[in-house]
Amino acid sequence: MSSAQPNGSPTSTASDPGFLSKERIVAGPGFNRWMVPPAALAIHLCIGMAYGFSVFWLPLSKAVGIKDPVKCAAEIGFFQELFVTNCDWKISTLGWMYTLFFVLLGGSAAIWGGWLERAGPRKAGVVSALCWCGGMLISALGVHLHQFWLMLLGSGVIGGIGLGLGYISPVSTLIKWFPDRRGMATGMAIMGFGGGAMIGSPLAAELMSLFATPTDVGVTQTFVVMAGAYFVFMMGGALGYRVPPALWKPQGWTPSATQTSNAMITRGHVHVKKVWGIPQFWLVWVVLCMNVSAGIGVIGMASPMLQEVFGGSLMGVAKKFGELDKAQLTAIAGVAAGFTALLSLFNIGGRFFWASLSDKLGRKLTYVIFFVLGGALYFSVPGSAAAGSKLLFVAAFCVILSMYGGGFATVPAYLADLFGTQMVGAIHGRLLTAWATAGILGPVVVNYMRDYQLGLGIPREQVYNQTMYILAGMLVIGLVCNLMVRPVAAKHFMSEAELAEEKRLAHERQSETAAALTSVHAPSTSTLWVVAAWVAVGIPMAWGVYRTLLTAAKLFG
Repeated sequence: MSSAQPNGSPTSTASDPGFLSKERIVAGPGFNRWMVPPAALAIHLCIGMAYGFSVFWLPLSKAVGIKDPVKCAAEIGFFQELFVTNCDWKISTLGWMYTLFFVLLGGSAAIWGGWLERAGPRKAGVVSALCWCGGMLISALGVHLHQFWLMLLGSGVIGGIGLGLGYISPVSTLIKWFPDRRGMATGMAIMGFGGGAMIGSPLAAELMSLFATPTDVGVTQTFVVMAGAYFVFMMGGALGYRVPPALWKPQGWTPSATQTSNAMITRGHVHVKKVWGIPQFWLVWVVLCMNVSAGIGVIGMASPMLQEVFGGSLMGVAKKFGELDKAQLTAIAGVAAGFTALLSLFNIGGRFFWASLSDKLGRKLTYVIFFVLGGALYFSVPGSAAAGSKLLFVAAFCVILSMYGGGFATVPAYLADLFGTQMVGAIHGRLLTAWATAGILGPVVVNYMRDYQLGLGIPREQVYNQTMYILAGMLVIGLVCNLMVRPVAAKHFMSEAELAEEKRLAHERQSETAAALTSVHAPSTSTLWVVAAWVAVGIPMAWGVYRTLLTAAKLFG
């Protein structure tokens, strides 16, 4: 047997399981559940840099030429670029790393989600740190040797696996620690993933500027430094994870009448192996896919869209985009960067706001708001653009991006409501294949529709109008699927024997009595540790918000 220390960690004895095992991190008396969200944030803030990797594209496109790119010969195709050393990579080639991030994120989360439920968040967090940071080191070697295949292997494949495991590592744990605030709890963690680029992008820019020399763009050294810093943060987060004892609930908390009477909140538990055959899973899959497809397409084209729609009016010049000179184009690019920064803030804030609100409104109604309001805003965009109203145009996309982020943060709680909490992390992992699909679908629709419209000779300020209607149509599809979601049939739930076996495989400890269970979350004696944990993640977040606000100010300057 092992006893528990005041900080919630069992003391070590000869019979204790391994350091990374799930049994080792069952919280003891006096553990404060508010220590878990900053642990999750520490990991999500690091892997969220996947969103900001485009900050490396321009320097990497000049890694050989330094000042100007050295173009490859016309006969060198994509596969030759993987190994070529005497010419620079094209930005379109580098973009494949971004694609691999989200394809591997969804794939790895789906494949290893079941393992994570049994191995526990600490082991998954450590593996995520090794993959994400190790992948960055391999990418650093790839930049140094100018071998793009090493970058694809390092950050794309190995790092993508780390993304998937890190992303879902806290989901099940947070939902079990916060049965009273499922949406808020997952919203806090997933907010960190949206905020990762907000911190990492300006940090990477500062480091590249520091390390750049007349013969080196400074990306190799930046990868190494960031990998080291991320490893420290991610390991701190992984080692900070604790799981509650089986059947634990917050002291004095009982489910409200709304929760107990709400047919959409199940008391059963579905095994992850069965979800592929349950209609509700696929309905929620389409709900997430449509919401993400509409939002991610806008994120990828936000900067050029604002510039092409408003042109010189962004700087008080009565000229269309195609009539501007080089200096003016540079000026409005700075304004558009402010637009992109503002969207990132709404994306991050929406994750916490909407997920927390879903605890009051319910997940289904929250998604109804996403699709109805989002569709109306997409329909309004061509009108505000034609009227030259930058304020209405920007406001519409800020709200849309808040709901894009809110969709990510609300869906884990939606899954817990429908399928139970026992394997919600694994089920969430499988659902993330919808994200991988949306990561291809959304940008393809926006980019190809823009090129098609330009090919028809439509003015640049109007080429996005048809796209907005298509994105609104995607939200209509999502709305219909969301309205079709019904409570899961009883036949899909695990029997008592199956649930007991799954709990055994998941190494869940039972406390001695119900009284002991409800007293686990006793008044915490580790308030200073809680404050320190939040300060550790709060300082970089505050710095990222400050830097983002500076950039966003250009939009109103």
